[in-house]
Amino acid sequence: MTNVDTVDTTKLWSMIKDIRLGMFTTHHGNGHLHSRPMTTLNGKNDRGAVLWFFMSRGSDSVADLTAAPEVNVAYADPGHGAYVSVSGRANVVEDATKKGLLWSALAQAWFPGGPDDPDLALVAVSISHADYWDMKSNKAVRIFKIARAAVTGAPPTDLGEHAKMRMG
Repeated sequence: MTNVDTVDTTKLWSMIKDIRLGMFTTHHGNGHLHSRPMTTLNGKNDRGAVLWFFMSRGSDSVADLTAAPEVNVAYADPGHGAYVSVSGRANVVEDATKKGLLWSALAQAWFPGGPDDPDLALVAVSISHADYWDMKSNKAVRIFKIARAAVTGAPPTDLGEHAKMRMG
């Protein structure tokens, strides 16, 4: 494990900027954890300590995060060896300007009423903690190291970088 960053989100965003879908996990009223794929809306100028999502106001997702705002969003890009887990507090934000800035043709498919669609909820996840694993070596090297570990019985080492970020 490496450093613990307190503010700089550069590495976090460099890893998730091209992974548009994250698995958004909430605590459901029945006590189970529920995950669903959600599109992260953040653009180049929106890469701070908040993740943005559009959700249906009538969905279980919004009901879940309203009742229990602690959520997790997990990102994975196995092809590049990038894995990120973000924990934070989610809430519905009433901000028509922000909705307009984040609006896209993809959102139009889900919310035909546009950014003013009454069912459209803008959800902000204020990041409190993030872990990332950046497997810098190429896939063939990683497979070789894992295979060698299986033969030798010694755990694989130097597969990449693992770090934690705390936002608050």
